[in-house]
Amino acid sequence: MKKEKIKIGLMPTKRIVFNWQTARAEYDIIMPIIRAQMPDYVEFVDVDDICEQGMGSYLTDIPKVVDKFTAAKVDALFFPFCDFGEEYCVTGVAKAFNLPVLIWGSRDKLSTYERREKETQCGIFAAAKVLRNYGVSFSYIWNCEADSPDFVRGFEKFVRVAAALKAVRNLNVAEIGDRPAGFYSVFHNQLALIQNFNISVKPIGLAAIGNRAAQIKEENGKELTDYIADLKSRIDCSALEDDSYVAGVAAGTLAIEQLMKENDCKCAAFDCGGVRGALGLRGSACAIEGELADRGLPTACECDVWGAISALLCQAVSLGDESPFLADWTYRHPTNDNSELIWHGGPFAWSLARKDVKPEYKKVVSPRGTFYEAHWELKSGPITMFRMDELDGDYYFFCGEGKSCEGPGTTGTYVWLEVDDWKRWEEKLVLGPYIHHVGGVYGNYFEIFREVAKYLNKPKKGVNIVFDHPGREGDYSL
Repeated sequence: MKKEKIKIGLMPTKRIVFNWQTARAEYDIIMPIIRAQMPDYVEFVDVDDICEQGMGSYLTDIPKVVDKFTAAKVDALFFPFCDFGEEYCVTGVAKAFNLPVLIWGSRDKLSTYERREKETQCGIFAAAKVLRNYGVSFSYIWNCEADSPDFVRGFEKFVRVAAALKAVRNLNVAEIGDRPAGFYSVFHNQLALIQNFNISVKPIGLAAIGNRAAQIKEENGKELTDYIADLKSRIDCSALEDDSYVAGVAAGTLAIEQLMKENDCKCAAFDCGGVRGALGLRGSACAIEGELADRGLPTACECDVWGAISALLCQAVSLGDESPFLADWTYRHPTNDNSELIWHGGPFAWSLARKDVKPEYKKVVSPRGTFYEAHWELKSGPITMFRMDELDGDYYFFCGEGKSCEGPGTTGTYVWLEVDDWKRWEEKLVLGPYIHHVGGVYGNYFEIFREVAKYLNKPKKGVNIVFDHPGREGDYSL
């Protein structure tokens, strides 16, 4: 999966009335440490060439910094305080963008009766109030040293939040096929998505999928033949009677990937049965969804648009290191009261499968006939479950953390999830505006999703985000 870097506009700040030499000494300490953070995921755009000694300090700095950050198309803003800082300069730049904002400054190293050094924490309190006055949402890191674990953790958290917000900014969701007739639970309000989040749903017809896949198979180019060989090398295909199913999965994946990219779509809501028919597959089309997830294009079954958005956010908070999955809450573990089967009929990514047992395309005999589907259990590890949904004009984030555990084998792709208190989880899911679909991603991202909800929450503009969780009441809030 190709990882796209988060571009951060970096403007250190100082207060004009404070000592320039002291602020510059602080700049020289913190900036090399900041620039060294997460180089594989982050690109910085600084102001060294347009601000005195590389720090925003004057009213006249604001338009210059805004112009540079705009031209660079930054994804987030970071304002390290080199002393008390200039609150109007920070706010002036921040309010020109609708982007995540991070403020932080290191602890003062000198404080005596005769002299205080920088008063950094004092300035952060002041700037925070001004940012709030202007309606700018922001994140912050505790007043700590730049080389401390607190700073490293806080900066990584901010980058993950910025990645999630970037993922849904001006988002196009592909709607592939139609909502299955029996699935009233996946309704969504397209007009409200546009008005409140600038998220558009773009239909891609089943005929277009079928025609593109047929063209790919007819051309039988190197990309297709290499892909078929790759699938057969990592997935046990011994149950298949011939290569037609593997070829259909490969051609279908390439066709949908091409059409999504042509329509500038980052995720898709997927009519599995319709795609299966359009491609003439003898087996489940869900295997294509797992392949698309590993190629950076998460999808959701049953044309669940909110499921697709949820899966995309799961991918984003992992910074692309883990493929997300869209699952069913299915049934409880036969002996572990706090464990639930997280399952679906084959759409989980191959990269997530446990590697001590080779993943396989399995022959399934059912009352509907014989067909093939992807079959594997997912790997061990911590898992965050997440879903965004809507009801009566409000939006809801459900988020909780658990871990994989042992459980009975079953069909399709699956993992058993163990949580702290399943009864609380079940009550929240049943009574909240949620359905049987939920996004999942390996890792612990509860705090990240809570921060993302804070940025998307715009009550003055009529956009209300409820951050929902299976904890005890009062444990967490926005």
